[in-house]
Amino acid sequence: MTQDMTGKTVPQVTFRARANNDWLDISSDELFSGKTVVLFALPGAFTPTCSSTHVPRYNELAGVLKDNGVDDIVCLSVNDGFVMESWQKDQKAENIRFIPDGNGEFSAQMGMLVDKSDLGFGKRSWRYSMLVRDGVVEKMFIEPDLPGDPFEVSDADTMLNYLNPQAKAPEFISLFSKPGCPHCARAKALLNEKGLAFEVIEMNDEVTSRSLRAVTGQGTWPQVFVGGRHIGSADDLAAWLA
Repeated sequence: MTQDMTGKTVPQVTFRARANNDWLDISSDELFSGKTVVLFALPGAFTPTCSSTHVPRYNELAGVLKDNGVDDIVCLSVNDGFVMESWQKDQKAENIRFIPDGNGEFSAQMGMLVDKSDLGFGKRSWRYSMLVRDGVVEKMFIEPDLPGDPFEVSDADTMLNYLNPQAKAPEFISLFSKPGCPHCARAKALLNEKGLAFEVIEMNDEVTSRSLRAVTGQGTWPQVFVGGRHIGSADDLAAWLA
């Protein structure tokens, strides 16, 4: 059903993408020539596994992948440019380049175009990932030929382990914050000074002081978590960073 293109040159095609409400033609050479690129392909934009796991984890690990020699990370799907542009915005995947293989031309020449008519999808890409150096495929991780939509080997962690088995994935930071809170502003400034990426969980109609107590056991803002560990207040964060 699928074929391994390891050691071969990627197909030469022109992708019709969308950017800033205009059409953009992107060639294979532009994507791959003179670069080290990780490309992962999937069955469809906005579909469950692709949206909940495949894209988010590549976006999360983009920094460490690039620290290990990767220039660009590409997500490819047999969808049109409008859909892929909307999906990237929906995913907030700022570290990934979304490429529409609208006619399935690239996927077909890669030997990865499969028939998913039973799902009403028509022709789509099989799920896989590959490392491409200067247009030549160095390594492919192709999902096994099993029913449904297997997701076992094309994930970002497998690719990172191939690039560098000793590489350490980043620990993610979440900060419970309250509007107008000076201690929250201080905690954000501390993280920014260290160049650490973090998400802010802002108090609102749905995230309340009760939510804070339920999750952290504390009643004061901010509360910081790193890699699932509760660090605590702004003072606690300063001590941890020191």
